Amino acid sequence: MKKAVVYLFLVCLIGLVVAAKSKPIHILLAGDSTLADKPIPDNPERGWGMVLPSYFNNNVVIENYARNGRSTRSFIDEGRWANLVSHIQKGDYVIIQFAHNDEKVNTVRYASPATYAVNLSRFVMDVRAKGGIPILCTPVMRRKFDAQGHFVNTHGAYPDSARAVAKRMQVPLFDLSKQTESLLDSLGVEGSKKLFLHIAPGQYKSLPNGRNDDTHSSELGAMTNARFVVDDIKAWHLEPLIKNLRPENKITVTYTTPTLPK
Repeated sequence: MKKAVVYLFLVCLIGLVVAAKSKPIHILLAGDSTLADKPIPDNPERGWGMVLPSYFNNNVVIENYARNGRSTRSFIDEGRWANLVSHIQKGDYVIIQFAHNDEKVNTVRYASPATYAVNLSRFVMDVRAKGGIPILCTPVMRRKFDAQGHFVNTHGAYPDSARAVAKRMQVPLFDLSKQTESLLDSLGVEGSKKLFLHIAPGQYKSLPNGRNDDTHSSELGAMTNARFVVDDIKAWHLEPLIKNLRPENKITVTYTTPTLPK
């Protein structure tokens, strides 16, 4: 009888251990077009959040709530932030990257650097209130060089605002601005084009006249930006995520399953 009880106890214990190991880890993404999901057929544009699953095994579920054209202000005003928060479970990671559209003055999306900081602070508090783990990102850089070939930062005070919020609230900061600026500067005017959408006419039916876009990423650019995110996950010692990274020889382009509503 005692042996049977011990056996059942061990079976239950093993079951609990297996269940704990197999419980999915969720990463929720909030942001703009630089990380949002994109149509796949006949479209060269990719967001870094869209390809982030490329670096993780199937135990990590990435839910991409980022949408084109959104700022911290419009993400709140449209109810998108409230929708994301409603899906946060204890232990979920929430990675937040805005600024590209916050910068657009004289629009309903505009948020000054000070208001942007207030909104980021709210995001952090809301995530923590649900038991989630907030992570702030500075915005990826646009590709811009002056006549002498020197890199030009178009984001002004916004990266510093995000850095200040992260420091004050003791939140992990993924400094994508710094990382992408360093990369673009090293690649130079011509070499950096491959990370963006410099498309010749006739390559895509959807772009008969081609496209020159220095904000949005090619697949290579998106994978590179997602790699920076992975590097930061390692730098911040986020062990539950690190343990579920794919080996280097198993990394292959993998897309998120789009979340609703659009």
